[in-house]
Amino acid sequence: MTSLSDDPAEEQWLDDEAGRIVRPYVMTRGRTQPSRGQIDLITLVVTTNPVTSGEVGLGPEHHTIVRLCERPLSVAEIAASLDLPAGTVRVLLGDLVDRGLVAIQEPAQEINVLDLETYKAVLNGLRTL
Repeated sequence: MTSLSDDPAEEQWLDDEAGRIVRPYVMTRGRTQPSRGQIDLITLVVTTNPVTSGEVGLGPEHHTIVRLCERPLSVAEIAASLDLPAGTVRVLLGDLVDRGLVAIQEPAQEINVLDLETYKAVLNGLRTL
């Protein structure tokens, strides 16, 4: 990476292969949590409304997510497609949910995950092997 300027106030970073570098916290305006919901890696996202080009406050990543999610995709798939950290994608998805542009389907919570009888049955099955 190289700096374009010697003045720290005007410092811009370039990656020799990728071009101008935009830090993920710039895309989320410093936010680290989505505005609502857990938004796990396996949460499914689907576009509900098209985004207009004049939509204020949405960056190019928001527009790309809306386009990608015309068919349901998981948060992990979106993050991989955008080459962004999942945490950044979660925040961007929260923005889109707030505007009604995408819907999310969070995974169902497991009930009785710590059911002692299930563990005993698994243990007994393993012992019989």
